[in-house]
Amino acid sequence: MKVKRFSSMDDLYTHAVATILEAKNNGATTFGLATGGTMEPLYAKICQTDVDFSHCISFNLDEYVGLEATHKQSYAYYMNKHLFNQKPFLASYLPDGLAVDPLVETARYEGLLQQYPLDFQLLGIGQNGHIGFNEPGTPFASLTHLVTLEESTRQANARFFSSIDEVPTQAYTMGIQSIMRAKCILLLAVGEAKREVLERLLSSDYTEDVPATALSKHPNVIVLTDLQEEENKI
Repeated sequence: MKVKRFSSMDDLYTHAVATILEAKNNGATTFGLATGGTMEPLYAKICQTDVDFSHCISFNLDEYVGLEATHKQSYAYYMNKHLFNQKPFLASYLPDGLAVDPLVETARYEGLLQQYPLDFQLLGIGQNGHIGFNEPGTPFASLTHLVTLEESTRQANARFFSSIDEVPTQAYTMGIQSIMRAKCILLLAVGEAKREVLERLLSSDYTEDVPATALSKHPNVIVLTDLQEEENKI
């Protein structure tokens, strides 16, 4: 696992863009994408480049259950707003938040992921260690599945909604095994609130209580963070 620390947020996101473009220039055509506040500056910088994704395929990590694609808080809407409208892909796949049968929908999405193996996966990390919406306790062998969101996750995302009551209680997410199949993984850990969980990840823990620690077994993970190592730590 390669860890790079930046004192400048602009430098961090510039490096993240360069990492993605390097992967594409080296032949990556299938990209796993993430959402959330951490990714907005990244997508803004990508849109300022001349990169062409029109021959590439994208898969999103997750989608809320119960939100139509046109809902302003759906991840489909987010992706269109922040990336796809400016940088369209040949095909962009997300779970269907309005799917009638969760088992059918998760099987459909997992089937697509296996049909088009991921060359590159972009990740954020939750304060409780979730990647995608894989909450603590999710088996490392999990594939795409329906998840009930922890209250801490809903609280963390409530800032995007009018109230906590509007935050969905369930979501579809790539499983941990689905994520781990990617050839290269880029994880962005930004902000002091992520310090504790980042330390757990970097301490070589390997526990389903902290889903992100599955990444310690992946051969090609790059971590970019603005968090500096603490001095005089006992």
